[in-house]
Amino acid sequence: MEQMKETVLEYIVDEYLDEDDEDEVFYDSPLISSGIVDSFSMVSLKRFIENKYSIKLPDEEATPEAFDTVNSICKLVNKHLG
Repeated sequence: MEQMKETVLEYIVDEYLDEDDEDEVFYDSPLISSGIVDSFSMVSLKRFIENKYSIKLPDEEATPEAFDTVNSICKLVNKHLG
C-alpha cells in the first residue's frame, strides 16, 4: 500500500505541479477541491492507475470524492485489485 501511495503521489507531482510550485502534496492533501487535479486531469489520472495496476475502475466509482486524496485513490484501487 505504501508503494502504491508513493507511485500515485509521484505521478500527481510530476504531471500536475509546476517545478516552481510551492505546494507540497501529501497522501491526505486535497487534490480536486484544491484545484491540483481538475476534471481533465482526473481522466488521465484514472487512465494511469488503470494501466499501472491492470484494473478497470467503474466510472460511477471514479468520483471527485474518490480522487480527492492519494489515500482515497489507493483505497479505491485496492478495492478493485481483489
